[in-house]
Amino acid sequence: MRPVRTALAGALLGALTLAACGQSTGTPETASATPTPAASSQAAGFPVTVQAGNGPVTVAARPARVVSLSPTATESLFAIGAGPQVTAVDDQSTYPAEAPKTKLSGFKPNAEAIIAEKPDLVVLANDTGGVVAALTKVGIPVLLEPAATKLEESYDEIADLGAATGNKAKADEVAEGMKRQISELTADAPKDGKLTYFHELDNTPYSVTSSTFIGQIYGMFGLTNIADKAPDAAGGYPKLSSEFVAKADPDLIFLADTKCCGQSKETLAKRPGWGGLTAIKKDRVIALDDDIASRWGPRVVDLVKTVGEAVKRAGT
Repeated sequence: MRPVRTALAGALLGALTLAACGQSTGTPETASATPTPAASSQAAGFPVTVQAGNGPVTVAARPARVVSLSPTATESLFAIGAGPQVTAVDDQSTYPAEAPKTKLSGFKPNAEAIIAEKPDLVVLANDTGGVVAALTKVGIPVLLEPAATKLEESYDEIADLGAATGNKAKADEVAEGMKRQISELTADAPKDGKLTYFHELDNTPYSVTSSTFIGQIYGMFGLTNIADKAPDAAGGYPKLSSEFVAKADPDLIFLADTKCCGQSKETLAKRPGWGGLTAIKKDRVIALDDDIASRWGPRVVDLVKTVGEAVKRAGT
């Protein structure tokens, strides 16, 4: 976990401000005048220091121009109520629909193009081409939030975003809601490992092992992953042969390539040796939303629900 803590400077500033208020000789109307931006930021808990993937990052004041170059972060920012603060997102941030999508790239971030958006906070998933250093050099706070490898990291990243944008309470609410719903959805799941599955990333086909984030999701339902026996685990994302999948004959097939590659039960049935697979014959091919199946933000709950429903149908 990367703990979120308020900067010491904020605490000192708060003490000084309280002392000044105590010494005020103005009228009640003067004392309750509209607070300055600095006072507003202080009241919201700023400055704040967040432990991100690039180390401790201090955000001096509540950001008003947030640039997100991570689809997962974009979804999380809007879920925690920071949407109005987001002024630009990358070209892959397709959810929610109102996100201000631009031509900015999260895969190949361009520091100059990002700076042109005049951000007071930038959220990235990858530090490609030294972009973090380039932005930090000109005084822009940058949160590096790599793809989560387990659920706890998803919750932690949501907490980071909440603290950095002044939406901590809502972020905590979102994370706790995710935990509660996932716990409820997996509470009665079978844990005997009798059902096997194949998760397809694309029609190459690439898959995932149980060590990956999504592999752990399936593990919550006691499913056995056929990709765990792949000759080359390839860091958790092995390329499987058609023959390997056909021989394993999984009980369930989850397709995370319905948008990108147009895959379905019908297209799978046309692959050599796949027409007789158990999952196809018993109508256990589950079409996933590519985005939900690859972004580890609040919509992970939707993925868990889909997997749970598929397991229940297969067990009846």
